[in-house]
Amino acid sequence: MALRRQPRARQMRLAIELRRLREAAGLNARQAAALLGVSPAQITHIESALAGVSEKRLRRLAAHYDCMDEEFIDALVAMAIDRTHGWWEEYRGLLPTLFLDLAELEHHATFLREVQFLFIPGPLQTEDYARAVFAYRVPELPQEELELRVRHRMQRKVILERTPYEAVIHEAALRINVSNRAASRDQLFRLAELSEADHVTVRVIPFALECFAGAASAMVYAGGAVSKLDTVARDAPHSTAFLDSEAQLGAFRTLFRKVEAASLDPDGSRELIHKLAKEL
Repeated sequence: MALRRQPRARQMRLAIELRRLREAAGLNARQAAALLGVSPAQITHIESALAGVSEKRLRRLAAHYDCMDEEFIDALVAMAIDRTHGWWEEYRGLLPTLFLDLAELEHHATFLREVQFLFIPGPLQTEDYARAVFAYRVPELPQEELELRVRHRMQRKVILERTPYEAVIHEAALRINVSNRAASRDQLFRLAELSEADHVTVRVIPFALECFAGAASAMVYAGGAVSKLDTVARDAPHSTAFLDSEAQLGAFRTLFRKVEAASLDPDGSRELIHKLAKEL
């Protein structure tokens, strides 16, 4: 079977977890290959996501690695046999891969928690707001790609229909007019409307809050099928970084609890959003 040229983020995560299991068992790639009766190169290809792994081989590896967490193994199997061809695939080769990887991450998430300080979170943006954000890029995007990015962002809203979603947004993001006043007002009213959905929670951190130094806590926290498979997405200078080590996940769970505790409750947040909208 031909090797993958560009593994997806979900495929990379499976590969990383299999390597972690092997290393925790104290085995090298050659020893793991001997257990399966394959070449060391095949193990290397699996652990770099250049090749897939069957359910049978994955379960054999987990047994050899003395992994007793059946729920975790079942979740890895589900990742290994997943053949989802999601809506984001229509953008492959048209948009940077990170756009597709983020959409795939959101699609498979059991819950989503987002913290933003300068922008309205992507899934909550109106079309005019998103277009203004992408249009400000330097160098300017070709018009065709700008429109593709806007359309992709609007399609990401599908997660709001089925996935528990909680956003913590600083008041600064609500006050910055990324477009004209009318578009900003529409964005705020739309944000308040979305916050009334049963499985969508919006909280605001007000300027009036004292002793808040958490402005570096922006994140998207995506829940996995089991907590070990949670993922944090953070903006990096030229891309998006996906973090998934146990220590990193623990730190960002704590960070989210801290910013959540610093925010207004959903009703108070909605009241503030309406107030700011009416001021425009």
